[in-house]
Amino acid sequence: MQSRWHRPQSDSGVSSDAWIMGVLNCTPDSFSDGGNFFNIESAIEHGLHMFEQGAAIIDVGGESTRPGSETVPLEEELARVIPVIQALTDQGCFVSADTMKAEVMHQGIKAGASMINDVSALTFDPDSLAVIADSHVDVCLMHMQGLPKTMQQQPKYSDAVADVSLFFNQRIDACLQAGIQASAITLDPGIGFGKRLQDNIALIQGLGHFKQHFNMPLLLGVSRKSFLGQLTDSPIHDREIETAVAGAIGIANGADILRVHDVPLQRRAMQVASALSLHPSF
Repeated sequence: MQSRWHRPQSDSGVSSDAWIMGVLNCTPDSFSDGGNFFNIESAIEHGLHMFEQGAAIIDVGGESTRPGSETVPLEEELARVIPVIQALTDQGCFVSADTMKAEVMHQGIKAGASMINDVSALTFDPDSLAVIADSHVDVCLMHMQGLPKTMQQQPKYSDAVADVSLFFNQRIDACLQAGIQASAITLDPGIGFGKRLQDNIALIQGLGHFKQHFNMPLLLGVSRKSFLGQLTDSPIHDREIETAVAGAIGIANGADILRVHDVPLQRRAMQVASALSLHPSF
């Protein structure tokens, strides 16, 4: 069975729209919007607003994964995200729980989350694989070199696309052996997570390789990231144009889901990019 997140194509080869994942950081210290939605009520309001603006997935996270960030205690992370997940799913939103902790995954799924977005690809917590296998929810496996606290301290690759592909092979095998269905898996190359500028560029250019090799949905998270600032000297809160261009090229190269902060603006860019992208070989 093919994942719901694959973009179907018409007979003409034109791809349907990619999916928009709206970022909802219930944290005081995320790199772009830390503190904006730390209050539970404001987080719920913003999540519903993104849903109304066209986000297919609301990605709720209670622990910052910006470079240099510290791990949040379990009870604190649960207190930040579970009420938000519960409220959003009660209103009909499709919610993803952005976490590395198995207990947060478990409680998030009980609260209604239909997807787990784990930046460690289910490696951080040894119980994570079993939680996903037992719950039958979707899961996004992201590549990260190191952990958020240290990941940008001299990352190094011999070939970023080949190295990330090897990692995906290993993690997909681990998931299948644990009883997770292939149709539940989405892959994310982890732009900005233990990557240099040239690595980020190579991975966006190499999305077609991942699509052809794995035939799984691809999530691309480029929104407001530092590599865009390196290219244009733009500050964090003025990178939506850069985000739109990188996301559009990502869609043309095979991305199925874009993880974004500004849903209406990036949804407009996504609609154009999806209409113009052709993938006759996929």
